[in-house]
This record gives sequence, structure tokens and C-alpha cells, in this order.
Amino acid sequence: MSQIRASSSLIRRLKQRFVNPAVLIHTTSFTTAEGHRPIIVHKRSLDILHDPWFNKGTAFSMTERDRLDLRGLLPPNVMSREQQIARFMADLKRLEVHARDGPSDPNALAKWRILNRLHDRNETMYYKVLIANIEEYAPVVYTPTVGLVCQNYSGLFRRPRGMYFSAEDRGEMMSMVYNWPADQVDMIVVTDGSRILGLGDLGVQGIGIAIGKLDLYVAAAGINPQRVLPVMIDVGTNNEKLLKDPLYLGLQEHRLDGDDYVAVIDEFMEAVFTRWPHVIVQFEDFQSKWAFKLLQRYRNTYRMFNDDVQGTAGVAIAGLLGAVRAQGRPMIDFPKQKIVVAGAGSAGIGVLNAARKTMARMLGNTETAFDSARSQFWVVDAKGLITDERENIDPDALPFAKKVKEVGRQGLGEGASLVEVVRQVKPDVLLGLSAVGGLFSKEVLEAMRGSTSTRPAIFAMSNPTKNAECTPEEAFSIVGDNIIFASGSPFKDVDMGNGHIGHCNQGNNMYLFPGIGLGTLLSGSRIISDGMLQAAAECLAAYMTEEEVLQGKIFPSISSIRDITKKVAAAVVKEAIEEGLAEGYRETDARELQRLSQLQEELLEYVETNMWNPEYPTLVYKED
Repeated sequence: MSQIRASSSLIRRLKQRFVNPAVLIHTTSFTTAEGHRPIIVHKRSLDILHDPWFNKGTAFSMTERDRLDLRGLLPPNVMSREQQIARFMADLKRLEVHARDGPSDPNALAKWRILNRLHDRNETMYYKVLIANIEEYAPVVYTPTVGLVCQNYSGLFRRPRGMYFSAEDRGEMMSMVYNWPADQVDMIVVTDGSRILGLGDLGVQGIGIAIGKLDLYVAAAGINPQRVLPVMIDVGTNNEKLLKDPLYLGLQEHRLDGDDYVAVIDEFMEAVFTRWPHVIVQFEDFQSKWAFKLLQRYRNTYRMFNDDVQGTAGVAIAGLLGAVRAQGRPMIDFPKQKIVVAGAGSAGIGVLNAARKTMARMLGNTETAFDSARSQFWVVDAKGLITDERENIDPDALPFAKKVKEVGRQGLGEGASLVEVVRQVKPDVLLGLSAVGGLFSKEVLEAMRGSTSTRPAIFAMSNPTKNAECTPEEAFSIVGDNIIFASGSPFKDVDMGNGHIGHCNQGNNMYLFPGIGLGTLLSGSRIISDGMLQAAAECLAAYMTEEEVLQGKIFPSISSIRDITKKVAAAVVKEAIEEGLAEGYRETDARELQRLSQLQEELLEYVETNMWNPEYPTLVYKED
């Protein structure tokens, strides 16, 4: 017979939670705040201490130690969360250098090792530290350090985190999903490891990017860490080094392709949505060849999106709109911007499509407006300017191929170099999504001096840091101190002298993807529509004040990420309601969401209340 061990004080606290329902009839009640309910556990003693989801370490109170058979298994002094964090941070600063595996192990990777050990033993404290120091540690758990982690993951692997589905599991995935212990999963980040950041095919080691991304979903969006799942779909690798590496942890065979590849992804999607019908799946770092095809295959059937295509596009749109504001012009002037895009991969094409739709909407959302918007872009890939004379042109790039007759008047032709295009077009914006470090050479940046814009914008958006098209120092020193600069990876601001600062804006996808995921979850939307993504981008673009934008700051500080995410999520929820996609979340049905959408403060409160906070819950033991 089940027995519950609980102190009388706990029982009193639980009773106090239940109030007369009549009191709540005329009020909006958000009493289901994430992380504040007592949790029933079916383990005690050392099993609790070895479970990172429930372990509190020295913060277990004496009553909990008695209730969970922990007395004598911990030092007698009960420490507060603040004391625990202070002790960890002191150790972290002291151990950073000593944690390095020799001189080739960068300091950032040493930080990742130490944080990962904390993650392995105490999840609540890990996220407490991450949220409190998000500006410092986001680059450690996410880009750029996560790229280094993925490159070395086979050597760094200590304990499994997430799930691995491989080509050898075909026919078994529907049963495999039930091996995951959580009955509810809200967020999955999945990768096939084929294009990790700008580092290429890293095979099974790419799971590091899924883990890092979900850390930010928890830290920024307050997705409950017990309801997230990183996934690696291992269909082999074409990386010859990994195929010959005896320590490599993945399948040592060449990648599946064609129908066989699609069949594996289909089986995975069917399996996870069968077990968790309301889960949201974010596709991450799939090679361009498959990114668009899989997005179009699933987006109208499942709650999914591709962050490389849609998240990158949203952040870029927010930055482009911010650049218009920085010129002292209204965002509605965006369709007048001349934009040169370097890179025609999944990220580049995703940005082009989103920017074109944004321009078209501002021009009236007609077919003529959509066609007119296309003329504002010049796309340059590894072969040069893309025109309609290009042989075997990628179908996704075809809509943006310039007519040779049109560019001929500018002295340009098929395959014109980037520097030639910049020199002749004199663009308002030079946008890099090429993954080619240093692509914006001295000659290219010198050509940007001829821009017809009063305040030209240079966006070096490729990750990780070594793949950035240029550094802020290069851009400000060559083009001038009046430019707007943004990058995908973090750089420090540039001191221009005389008290003038060249602001380096990090156009990080983490400004949007947590809010897109959270807003979709809380709206109960059946799909993630273009309108929801557009609402997220416009919310981010409007986040900065006029004064900040005129100073050259077009993206906010990462330290504000929880507030940014809350507002972006609210914008996504509101758009889902307006499009008739919202079906509600938990006790909040579609009708209540409709009412909340008319009251911005209540909508923001609804979002914030459903964001998990890293607080130690009260644990109550019950025999299984």
C-alpha cells in the first residue's frame, strides 16, 4: 500500500494552496506557475542525490533529509541557494585554468567542462547559474564554444544526454520513443549533424548543438528542463576523418541519401508526435540540401520549424528593420533598401524569402508588391553574382537571380565578384551568411564606403567566430565610425577614440527561437505560421528605444533575454490567436486566450507565469 512521508508543516502548506473556488470566479488565475508545485518522487537516499533533476545537494532542508532518508549522507550545514552559487562561482573562477586538458584546450572549453559537470549533478542550480550569468555563459553553452564542443564531442562524452535514432533503428522508432522517461515533452531540438554551424559534417557529435540550444530554451524561455529532449538522427557521416577515427561514437558509414534518408526522418517524426502529440520540434543544422525540403514537407502537418532557415531570417529581419530606424527613418521605408547578400545556403535563402515577404507586406501584400520587392536584392555565392544565365541554378535561389539585362546597365554580369557588386550597387546593407571567414576583405569594405546610405549596415552573421565575414574592428576602421555593425557570434564593442564607441550588435538567433517555441506552446497553435514568425521579428525590431537605435544599438543586451523572450512569446501568441490557430494550453482554452489577446499586460502575465524558474521544489516521497 502506498505511503506518503510528509512533515506536518508541509501538509499545512499544501492545505493553504487550496482556496475556496468562489473566491476565484471573477479573477484571472495563473496558479500553475512552472516550478512551484510540490513534486512526488519515487526514490530516496543516494538515488535522489544521483538524480540531477531532483538533487539539491547541501540545500536539502533537515525535514527533507528525514523525509527522503538523506540524514547523514550530506554535511550537516544546510546551505541556501545563494551560498551554493557563491561557492560554485568561486570554484569556477579558480578551476577554469586547471580544468584545461593541456595548452590546446581553450579557456572557454574549460568553462564548458565545469558547467557540464554541474549540469550532470544538479540541473536546478545549473540553470540558476546560467540565467544569472547569461551574458557570460551563453557563448559557452551555445555559439561559439558549442562548435568546439561538437568537434571534440566523442572525447568529451561522459554520460548520455538526449536520444539517438540511427539508420539501424528503422522500424523500431515507434517503440524507442517510450524509452525516454518523461511522459510529457514540450520541446525537441533535432539534428542530423550534417552542417554544424559553419564546421561541416560532424556526424553524431552534432548532438552538442541540440543540447546547447535546449539549454537556452530553458534559460531564456523557461521551458521546463524535464520536458525537453535533444535528439540526434545518425544516418552516417561523409566526414572521412570521423569514418577512420576508432574513437568516433557514431555510425561509421557514409550518409544515407534520397528516399532512404527521408524515410528515416519520416519515421522519427511520426514516432515523436504519436507519443507526444503537442510537442514542438525544432530542426537544427541540417545541410541546405535537406533543410528546405524537410521544412516544406512537415511544416503544415506538425508543430515544427527550422531555426537556421526561419530563426536566422527573423533575427536578420529585425536587424534590417533596426538599421532603417538607425538611419532616422521609419521601418515602413524598408522596401527602399538595397541589400547585397553574400551566401545562398539555407540561412541566406531563408533571410531572402523573409525579407522579400516583409517588403511585400509593407507595399500592400499584392502580387505586384511581391515581385517588386525582389528587385532590392543582389545575391552572391561562391560562383559570384547569381543571374538568370546561371547553369543548374538552385531552385530555391532562382527567384532572386538577377536578369542579365537589368544588371548589365550597372556594369555587372553573371558571376560578378562580391567587390564588383558592392562597388556598382552601392548598397544600404551588406549581409553575410556565407560561413566564409574574412569574406568581407579590405577591398570589399572599401567599396562599402561608396554606399548611398547615410548610415550603411554591415552584417557579418556567420558562426562560429572564425567564420565571421569580418570583425567589427575591420568594418569600423575601413568603412567609418558611422556604420551599423552586427555579427552572429559575440564581439566586443570597438573604442573609436574621443569617447566614441562602435557598437557590435550580436544578431543571435537566441533572441527569437526561445520566444517562438514558448509562444507556440502557450498558444496551442497547430502549426508555426509565417505570420507568427513575422510577429516575432517585428517585436524584436521594436524592442530597442529610439535613443538606443540612433546610437547604433539595434539588438538588446543578452542580459535582458528573459524579458525579450516574454515579449516575443506574447507577440507569437497574439498572432496565433488572430490567425485562428490557437487551441489553448492546459487550463487556458482558446476563448480565454482570445480575451487575453485584448489585454497586453494580462497576456504578458500569462506568458511569464508559465515560464519555469530554477527554484528547488518541495519533494514528497511516495512508494512506486
